[in-house]
Amino acid sequence: MAKRVKSIVITGNGTNCEMEMAHACRVAGAEVVDIVHISQLLIGEKRLDDYHFLNLPGGFLDGDDMGGAKAGANRIINATVKSSGEKLHDQFMRFIGDGKLILGVCNGFQLMVKLGLLPAFDGDYASQSVTLTFNDSGRFEDRWVYLAVNKETPCVFTTGLDGVYLPVRHGEGKLIVRDETVLKRLHARHHIVMHYSDHDCRGPVMDYPENPNGSIDAIAGICDESGRIFGLMPHPEAYLHFTNHPRWTRESLPEEGMGLSIFKNAVDFIRREIA
Repeated sequence: MAKRVKSIVITGNGTNCEMEMAHACRVAGAEVVDIVHISQLLIGEKRLDDYHFLNLPGGFLDGDDMGGAKAGANRIINATVKSSGEKLHDQFMRFIGDGKLILGVCNGFQLMVKLGLLPAFDGDYASQSVTLTFNDSGRFEDRWVYLAVNKETPCVFTTGLDGVYLPVRHGEGKLIVRDETVLKRLHARHHIVMHYSDHDCRGPVMDYPENPNGSIDAIAGICDESGRIFGLMPHPEAYLHFTNHPRWTRESLPEEGMGLSIFKNAVDFIRREIA
């Protein structure tokens, strides 16, 4: 009998991609997919402990203003769960300690780096060493990009992938690092999962618009050392079916969109290793 994979998608405070992310989890095979407002966690109606796969979707978290994700991070770090008296952040740390999976997309990725969940060098999930800031273009970027996948990364979400084509929708997607030492560690320890690339998906490209935001070394997504925590700016939940592709009426495409593989890899890993 197949093991039941339980996914949670957190929404609230401006997040607006929760429906697409929940749908991705369902299509990928998760048997339980709950969209949970952050307030339900804060009053204790829902608990992260009851799930295997935590999804932090994109949208306009706290108005998508500069520092919005920081406000969201501070909310999680400092808020106390009404029913138990514990810090909500403690549930996040327990979730990670249990070896479960976390995926953050766009604003969700911003939230993860502000919390310190990524890149989490040496298992330190509380210290921030990278951030995401205004695009070099000075405007909101809504376009599709090619992404080269690093084959040396431990990321469980990208198993079997060489390159993908996904949309970006952000005004603050430029990844920068605290200092050169951080960048060297990201490379040396294979935390970098995806680079913005050209149509061959062969490697990093700094040129605009292939690199839509000017991220250092064209970094589009990173993971922790375990490969179980992954954040990226492009939206995999926005390409689940060939009709999501911008050229679907002009090209012959597989029925399954490229973004779905990321969710399928997560669900398959949970069935094998966790559930």
